[in-house]
Amino acid sequence: MSQHVLIIDDEPDLLELLGMTMSRMGLTVDTANCVRAAVNKLANNRYDLCLTDMRLPDGDGIDVIKYGQQHCPGLPIAMITAHGDVETAIDALKLGAFDFLNKPVEMPRLKKLVESALKSAVTPPLDASQQLLGEAANIKALRDTIAKVARNQAPVFIHGESGSGKELVARLVHNMGARKDGPFVPINCGAIPSELMESEFFGHKKGAFTGANSDKPGLFEAANGGTLFLDEIADLPLNMQVKLLRAIQEKKVRPVGSHSEIDVDVRLLSATHKDLTQLVADGQFRADLFFRLNVIEINVPALRQRKADIPLLAKHILAKMGHSDTLLSQEALHALHEYDFPGNIRELENILERAVALCDGETINTDDLQLNNNAYSQLQKAARLETPATNAKAKAPFPTPQQHINEDGEAYIDLEAYLGEVEKKLITDTLDACRWNRTAAAKKLGLTFRSLRYRLEKLGIE
Repeated sequence: MSQHVLIIDDEPDLLELLGMTMSRMGLTVDTANCVRAAVNKLANNRYDLCLTDMRLPDGDGIDVIKYGQQHCPGLPIAMITAHGDVETAIDALKLGAFDFLNKPVEMPRLKKLVESALKSAVTPPLDASQQLLGEAANIKALRDTIAKVARNQAPVFIHGESGSGKELVARLVHNMGARKDGPFVPINCGAIPSELMESEFFGHKKGAFTGANSDKPGLFEAANGGTLFLDEIADLPLNMQVKLLRAIQEKKVRPVGSHSEIDVDVRLLSATHKDLTQLVADGQFRADLFFRLNVIEINVPALRQRKADIPLLAKHILAKMGHSDTLLSQEALHALHEYDFPGNIRELENILERAVALCDGETINTDDLQLNNNAYSQLQKAARLETPATNAKAKAPFPTPQQHINEDGEAYIDLEAYLGEVEKKLITDTLDACRWNRTAAAKKLGLTFRSLRYRLEKLGIE
C-alpha cells in the first residue's frame, strides 16, 4: 500500500514541484495551501508524513505542528523555512517537528528527509527498559523523554555527572529512531589533540600535511546516515567550535587539503558533565553553538538520586560480570544505599568488581565493598591532612597533585592518576610503619588481609 503524504504551501509552483517529486517516489500526495485546509485534511485522513511551509496565509507551520502533536501523535511533520531562519527552525524542532529544510529546497536533501521520516513512522518502538534499567520515577521519565526525542532529528544535548550513563542515553536515542540501521559514531572531544581535531572531524586528503599518506574520511563522513555523538563537548577548543557550527548549519564538511565540500547527513548528539551555560557566560563556549546543540536537553539523574534502583542495578552488573549466583547481603545493600556514589554507576561497577574478588563464597558482605577505603574516601582524607611545617624531614602525607596543561593553556589535574597515587602512598607508608608486616598494616588500614593483598597486586606494590 502506498504511503500517504500531505504537503502544505501557498506557492503553487513549489507545491507542484514537491508533489511531483514525492509522486515519483511512489507516494500518494495530498496538498493544502493554508492552515485551515491543512487541519481539515489532517482531521479526516491518515498520513504517514506532513511537510509544511513556515509562512502561510492564515497562520504558520508552527500551528500545524501544534495541531499534529495534539491530534496526530506519531505523525512526522517537517518544516520548510526561509534560508537562515535558524530560530524558527529550532522553535519547530522544540515543539516536536521531525526536521526542517531551508529554501530553496534541494531535491536530494528532500528525498533523504522523506525516506528518513517515513522510516521513523514504521519503526517499531524499542523497549528502553531493557537497556536503561530502573523503576525510579526520574528514570521512567527519562525513558519517556528518550522515546519522544528519538522520533525526530533535532540535536540533543545530554547533561549528567561522569559515570551516570550519558552515552547509553545517546545510544538509545539512536537505536529507537529512524537512523537505527545507520552508524553510531561516539567520540570524546577531550581525547583528540587540538592539532588533529579538524582532520579527525572532517577528514583529510593525501598530502594535506606531513604524515597524511592517504585520504582519510572524518567522523562526519563515518556517521553519514546515522548519528554522531560528541561526548565532553565542553572540551572543544574555541577555534574548532566555529568549524563545527558551520558544519551543522550547512550540513557540509570540507576535508583538510580539499577544494570541495561533501554533503553529510548526520544527527548530532552531544554531552558533558560541565555547566555549558556557565562556560558560555565565561566566554569559553560559543553561545551560537550552544544554541544549536541544545535544541532538546536531556538530564541524566545521578545514582544518588535513584537509590531505590541500586539492588536492580547491582544484580544486573553482577550477571554481566558472569556472577549471577553472587548475592549481596542485606547489610551490604544498606551500605550501598547510604553511600553517595560520586562516581555514579561506573563507580558501582568498580565496587562490585572489587567485592567479587574479595568475598568468600557467593555472598558479598559490607566489608567486601570497602566503601570507606576506596580512592574517593582517601582523597577526602588527603584534603583534610596537613603537612607538618615545623619538621623539615617529615614526609608529606600524600603526593601533591601534578598539574598538566591542556591545549587551551589551562591547568588541570588527572584525577584518576592522582587517586591511584594517594592510595599507593597511604598503603606503602603504612607498610613502612609496620616494617612490611602485611597483617599489621591491613589492621591499621581497616582492611582484611585478603583486601590488602588484592590492592598490592592491583597497584603493583611488591
